[in-house]
Amino acid sequence: MLGISAFYHDSAAALIVDGEIVAAAQEERFTRIKHDDAFPVNAIKSILEKSGIRAGEIDAVAFYDKPFLTFERLLESYAAIAPRGIRSFARAMPLWVKEKLFQRKNIVRLFKDHFDVDIADRLRFSEHHYSHAASAFYPSPFDEAIVVTVDGVGEWATTTIGIGKKNDLKIIKEINFPHSLGLLYSAFTYYLGFKVNSGEYKVMGLAPYGVPRFKDLILEHILDLKPDGSFRLDPAWFNFIGGLTMTNDRKFEELFKVPRRRPEHEQLSQVHMDLAASIQAVTEEAMLRITDYVAAEYGIPNLCLAGGVALNCVANGKILKRGKFRRIWIQPAAGDAGGSLGAALAVWHNEFSKQRIVPAALDGMKGAYLGTEFSQTEIEKRLTRLGAVYDVAETDEALVAICADHLAAGKYMGWFQGAMEFGPRALGARSIIADPRSPETQKDLNLKIKYRESFRPFAPAVLAEHVSEYFEIEAESPYMLLVSNINEKHRIRMAPEEEGLFGIEKLNIARSIVPAVTHVDYSARVQTVHRETNPLFHALIDRFKQKTDIPVLANTSFNVRGEPIVCTPEDAFRCFMGTGLDTLVIGRCIVEKSKQVVQFNEEYRYEYELD
Repeated sequence: MLGISAFYHDSAAALIVDGEIVAAAQEERFTRIKHDDAFPVNAIKSILEKSGIRAGEIDAVAFYDKPFLTFERLLESYAAIAPRGIRSFARAMPLWVKEKLFQRKNIVRLFKDHFDVDIADRLRFSEHHYSHAASAFYPSPFDEAIVVTVDGVGEWATTTIGIGKKNDLKIIKEINFPHSLGLLYSAFTYYLGFKVNSGEYKVMGLAPYGVPRFKDLILEHILDLKPDGSFRLDPAWFNFIGGLTMTNDRKFEELFKVPRRRPEHEQLSQVHMDLAASIQAVTEEAMLRITDYVAAEYGIPNLCLAGGVALNCVANGKILKRGKFRRIWIQPAAGDAGGSLGAALAVWHNEFSKQRIVPAALDGMKGAYLGTEFSQTEIEKRLTRLGAVYDVAETDEALVAICADHLAAGKYMGWFQGAMEFGPRALGARSIIADPRSPETQKDLNLKIKYRESFRPFAPAVLAEHVSEYFEIEAESPYMLLVSNINEKHRIRMAPEEEGLFGIEKLNIARSIVPAVTHVDYSARVQTVHRETNPLFHALIDRFKQKTDIPVLANTSFNVRGEPIVCTPEDAFRCFMGTGLDTLVIGRCIVEKSKQVVQFNEEYRYEYELD
């Protein structure tokens, strides 16, 4: 079963064989275009090559969305507000009539063009939120679970509640467009001067610097949130139905007494941080009410989450801490990329009626290490062609020892190992890693390597067996999708004069013994590293612990701002030579900046459109 998501944002492909997830990848990694929405021809080629399957051997191709239903929603929405929205309608319709409406014909043609295979009788379509739900339930470790999906919008649905039992999954309740938590959060992302469908992470990262003083205003005027978590938006505050922007800027300015922030030009002020804190608090409140309701209503102890809002790891952490569910599992590719996987799983279990095998280990995602990988021989050939100067460790044990020494000495390292991750998080396969003990690490990684905003936090990659010693969490968090506070015994309390600081002034104050991964509110986006799914990364952190007594490394994605995570050794070396990284480790090859004859690329940071 081949699953595809495409034509909106975050195109991807996923392959399952006899019910087992064997490969998945996002198109952006190959084209180097962030959130690429094109037909995922490169992703499909990569996963077929990885699995050793020819295109003609595919039994079914599943698309993650039903375009006719989406077109119906667009027409009804425009009709409801006519004649307002005519400019947006005039821009959208030609593209729909020419390409998106007749998606079946388009996909069949593209597959024929690129793979010389006619899939007309093998093509299936899954509803958008069902694809999300399937991607969450079927790979989960649960025999039975409540499944909640929340995003911007699919065809009509924006939020759904489902129940999964064995190989059966049914959606039982939904909230429809234009009432959407995802679009609400994106509207504030836009108003704060960040890019929609990209900058939502920034809003979440900015929120702890602010005070949620606008929360009640949002709930009073913009979002009608009921005790059971159901909600309605007042359309008068928005412009996404028939306009070309997300918000009614005039009404937002009147309510919050601040104009929309100009992207890249206007400095972030305390009011922007307070707005971020407020929309984050509203989102958390909505998600807690929804999950409280389903826990009480259905009495099922397990919860699965997917959809773009499920990437809000702060909200996820609060759901876990609430204690209404015994266990929570979140699809690591919770956004539209993961819809490709969900579509394939939906066809496998529903149309082909195949029995589901509940994973015996962590889950069915294999740590999300489902993408492209390279042999040691291939890595050496590629690095040599690039003119890289490198040493080769004789064994993995020798490699780990050398790398732990570099990290303990304060060096910043690009770490490129094994199969590429599926989803937006780097999980120790395409990562930048560093010593979390240094108070300089966060600033250096943001400004000298990632070339991005200084307030952005980094994740602790922590040995799974030691996570509760450092963080207030007992559960697994292999996909960096749960936020937890650092334990009291490891915190550093602020002095009275530091307590009085506001906003970004708090940034450079160490909050714990691992300040590089401790946010200003003592929180951390935890990644538990498991020997079963990533033995080499686990071994590296373990060796670092032997040297420093700290079982944690700072982890962030291997890229610069606006760039997709690196995919190939060539991508990794170019990024390495265009940033302040000290060491690059690909396979058993160790590349040190000080030994290179290739010139540092000062223009690298400008090669990608800002996110």
